[in-house]
Amino acid sequence: MYHDILIPTDGSAASTTALEQGVEIASGTGATVHLLHVVDVETEMAASGVGDIADDLTKTLDEEAREALNQAEKMADEAGVSAERVILEGFPEDAIQEYSDENGIDLIVIGESEDSTLSERLFGSTTEDVVQSATVSVLVARA
Repeated sequence: MYHDILIPTDGSAASTTALEQGVEIASGTGATVHLLHVVDVETEMAASGVGDIADDLTKTLDEEAREALNQAEKMADEAGVSAERVILEGFPEDAIQEYSDENGIDLIVIGESEDSTLSERLFGSTTEDVVQSATVSVLVARA
């Protein structure tokens, strides 16, 4: 049924829940999981005007991306699931949709925290944006 499953991850509890569910589905179907971390350009742009902090922030964001993908890849390996990992820069909701379209993704498994921030409640979350814009099925894993 599924051949390619996209699991965006940021290392949060919500994305870990999505990883668990996505890897379980892939294990049962023989699908490949695509582990995606998007470095949010809004975060980088916000720090760009603050001098030296921009370089430190970029290094920190890169480290967080590698750590999140290492954790995700370990989960897939332990389940015997084939995994591809990728880091992109951009607006997360756009990068997720573009990657899905360009890589023949059959299913997106994305986490959502029940402890959303005020900003997310007022303006919407990445998960909500992905659900609304996706051209494939989306499984929302709640943490």
